[in-house]
Amino acid sequence: MHGPVSAAWLLVALCAATGAYCVLRMRSGVEEQRRSAGGEALMGFGMAVMAVPAAVFAPPRWAWPVYAAVFGAAALRALWAARAAPHHLHHLVGASAMVYMSVAVAVAPPGPHHAHGGTGVPLLTGALLVYFAGYVLLAGARLVPAAATVAGAGGGSARWGDRPELARACRLSMGIGMVAMLLTM
Repeated sequence: MHGPVSAAWLLVALCAATGAYCVLRMRSGVEEQRRSAGGEALMGFGMAVMAVPAAVFAPPRWAWPVYAAVFGAAALRALWAARAAPHHLHHLVGASAMVYMSVAVAVAPPGPHHAHGGTGVPLLTGALLVYFAGYVLLAGARLVPAAATVAGAGGGSARWGDRPELARACRLSMGIGMVAMLLTM
């Protein structure tokens, strides 16, 4: 990914922190929380690695197909999980977007600035941008009432891994990160 270096580092920090919190959520006593948290941790750390500025670390060309394979496996897992729980379809879209970005970087000619070959935004990139922008707006709207309810109820008794408002905030931050990464494509 390319873009302003300071924005890239902020994206790295946001995604890494989100991935770290998702690792904490994997210790939840709720099985569905643990399953979701594992995929979300992979997404958070994967996005953090992909967002590192190329001036600092440029992965070798063979790394991008490896990223695509890892996220392809995550997409298949999300597809399988979506049979029982439809909310995993979002994980499927996220993992598929990571595959798309990995493949786009892998097939792009080497150089500091490579475009998609045209002057406009490719259709798939545009569709993913619309999806994730909508997801961010929806997740943000869902987060506000949850925070007000927890604050009004006195909250604080739930373990860190079981706090639904923090899980929603993580998903919101990853959605924002995905929009930022897609904008740099």
